[in-house]
This record gives sequence, C-alpha cells and structure tokens, in this order.
Amino acid sequence: MRKRVIILGSTGSIGRNALEVARKLADRVEIVGLAAGSQSELLRKQCLEFNPRAFALWNTPARPEWFNEFSHSKGFWGPGSLNALVEELEADLLLVAIVGTAGLEPTLKAIDKGIDIALASKEILVMAGCVVMKRLREKGVQIIPVDSEHSAVFQCIRGEDRRSVKRIILTASGGPFRGYSVERLKKVTVEEALNHPTWKMGKKITIDSASLFNKGLEMIEAHHLFSIPYSQIEVVIHPQSIVHSLVEFCDGSQLAQLSHSDMCLPIQFSFTFPERLPSPVRPLNLYEIGDLTFEAPDHKSFPALNLARFAGEAAGTYPCALNAANEVAVESFLEGKISFSEIWECVGAVLDNHKQTPDPQLEEIIEADRLSRVAAREWIKKRVRL
Repeated sequence: MRKRVIILGSTGSIGRNALEVARKLADRVEIVGLAAGSQSELLRKQCLEFNPRAFALWNTPARPEWFNEFSHSKGFWGPGSLNALVEELEADLLLVAIVGTAGLEPTLKAIDKGIDIALASKEILVMAGCVVMKRLREKGVQIIPVDSEHSAVFQCIRGEDRRSVKRIILTASGGPFRGYSVERLKKVTVEEALNHPTWKMGKKITIDSASLFNKGLEMIEAHHLFSIPYSQIEVVIHPQSIVHSLVEFCDGSQLAQLSHSDMCLPIQFSFTFPERLPSPVRPLNLYEIGDLTFEAPDHKSFPALNLARFAGEAAGTYPCALNAANEVAVESFLEGKISFSEIWECVGAVLDNHKQTPDPQLEEIIEADRLSRVAAREWIKKRVRL
C-alpha cells in the first residue's frame, strides 16, 4: 500500500519540494491532502495534478470559485480549515511545512488521530515542545524531523543507545553576513539578507538564517526532539553546508551526515522511513568539494544564539515569546520598518519584559504567543517614531 500523506504548506519551498519527491515516488506515496495559505492559484494547479481527497486554503476570507471544479474532493477555507482538513482525512503521515505557528493545532489533531508527523516547521516545538512531545508519547506517534540538521542527527543516532550521546553539533552556513561587524550589520538591506549563499528558501527562514535565529530555534527544537540538555547542544559555522550536523558519543566518536544542499533528501527520508530508496539528489563527490571548513559563531555580532539558549534554558513560555517576537520583527524588517540588527534588539526587549509561566498548558502558550506579538509590535512602533 502507498503511504498516505497530507502536506500543510504545499505551495511553499518545502511543500513544492515534497511534491517533487511525491512525483518520483508515485508508486510509494499518495498525496491525500494539500493545504496552502494564500497562493490560491498554485494550490489549484497542485490539486489538478495530485487529485487529493481534500484540500484547504486557510488565509482567505471567502470560498474561491475554483473549489467548484473538484466535485470529488472536499475543500475547506478560512480560519479552522487546517484542523478541518486533518479531521476529514485518514492518513499515515502529516508533513508540517508551514512557517510560523499556524501548524500547531492541526499537528496536535493529527497526533490524536495516530498520524505520524514529518516536521519541517521548527516553530511548533519551539512554541510548545513540552505539550507536543508529551502528546506524541501518549499516543505512540512517531515524529520524523525534516529540517536538514535534525534529519542528520536523527539519521546519526538510529540504532544507538541515546544514553551514549555526549553532544549534538548543529552546523550553520553563517548566512550572507558571516564575518560582518556589529556596525556593518546595522546597514544591510532586505535584498542582501535574502541572498543566501547555499540554500533557496522562503523569506522568513532566509532572514532567520542570516540573523542566526534559525539556528537558535533549531537548538530548542533539538532539545525536544532528542531529549538532550542545552549544555550538550552546540553550533558550528560550516559555510559549505555539506555536513548537516554531527553527533558525538561518549567514546569520543563523531558521526555526521553529509550531502549536497537539497531539501528533497530529508523530505524523501521522512516519506520512506524506515526504508531508504534511490534519490534523484546529486551524489556527493568529495574530490570536487575539496575543503570543508568550520569555525565558531560570532556571538557579539549575532546575539540570536545566546537569546535562544537563554529562552530555552528558562523554559516555560520563554521559547514561545522568543519565537513570537522574532516572527513580528522579521516581518517588520521585510517591510522596511526596522533595521536588520533591530530584529534581535526587539526579541531581547520582549524577553526582558516577559512574564513567565513555568509549566504552561496549550491555552497559556497561545496566550503567551499573543501577548509577545503585541509587545513586539509596541516596541517596533516606538522605534519607528524615534
């Protein structure tokens, strides 16, 4: 039987790559559900090609006319449509590829239905890692990371005694501003920040990569995925983006996963797990690559890692506040309201004034997310007036 897959975020970068993988694995994968935010026409084309049993367009106020074209598929739209999509479908795997926090509730609904999760949206575990991981354990559902770094760690520790893991080392390309001074970072433009040297991604994650907030969020995600303390999670700058992460064991051995920078590889691994199948991804030729270099992060110029480590270790609703403030700040930077370096200034200000909830329930996490967004917008308004 083919594996039945729902894709949340099918029109984004990860979603489009996932559909490319599904085309090549048509005899192994069936796309039963597709969901997009606002790219209505692209979703329509995807539905025409893959003929899902149901689809959703959640960031729209009205039912699009083209929904009438799919009499054999059920269409949902507007707020709540992602939840309705998951409730409607029987599936084996939910690929969560939505930037931001919109995927949290449908992910929890999928877990409750016993659907395995392929997770590409790191915000879900950053925001509500304790809640999500507890629910996974209760329902006996598996989570397969799709982020290249976490997929690499996941592959390296397969079959290993988790107690033997000494350290997880997440690699970061360093983004387009590696080596920049604090003063120089204040002057970078949106266009420069979106020009990533190795990866082609959506705007939000590209900005996060440039600021290193992406790696900070990944530290928090790794903590939840692999049940490892923050003191055993490190970040190393690796500009070539060939080594996607490393795991060090108690005997001093380090295992790493290497490949070209192509998200189709971890996506395919999540679709076919626990099997491995031939992939269209270009094989790695170490002779062509030549040098692989590594260096320590510049915490002075890029304070995002320290902010994320602080929030993660503080736990409770601090990671949620970090994520919410960063989303608002990145959006404001893309709109030209604040400078690049003000992204982490905004996040730091929100964390400084955050009122902690130590062991939050889902409703408290959602409220902390809302309040942190309000605080971030207020900080930005004051900065713009200056």
